[in-house]
Amino acid sequence: MTHPYTLILLRGLPGSGKSTFAEMLSEQNKYPVFSVDDYFTDKNSGVYTFDYSKNHLAYAACQQNTETAMLAKSEKIILDNTFVFDWEMKPYHSLAKKYGYRVFSVVVENRHGGKNLHEIPEEAIHKMATKLEVKLY
Repeated sequence: MTHPYTLILLRGLPGSGKSTFAEMLSEQNKYPVFSVDDYFTDKNSGVYTFDYSKNHLAYAACQQNTETAMLAKSEKIILDNTFVFDWEMKPYHSLAKKYGYRVFSVVVENRHGGKNLHEIPEEAIHKMATKLEVKLY
């Protein structure tokens, strides 16, 4: 059975290259790319200002953007989030099931020496690395 619709979940630590890879997969914005970071990025200046107290709103906005794109029957949708824990991906799996999207989860590794753009402390990144849940089978 072929699936005309695809949801790609790009997972990885800050600085791994998720955003760069998402941009490549979008084929020059042919396909939408969503991220929790979008909520904290000023659309005019591009300045990123994280506010932990609004993190739940950022997650909700990303999910809503994804559902809106699914309702519009976007052939491919790309999500660029850390997705350290399985529970962070569950809402997207539910949306994919609801709207008939197949899901690919791709872990992006930082083998190119990339730096995170959001000034996340190295200790926080190491902590995330120890908690990253990967299901290989």
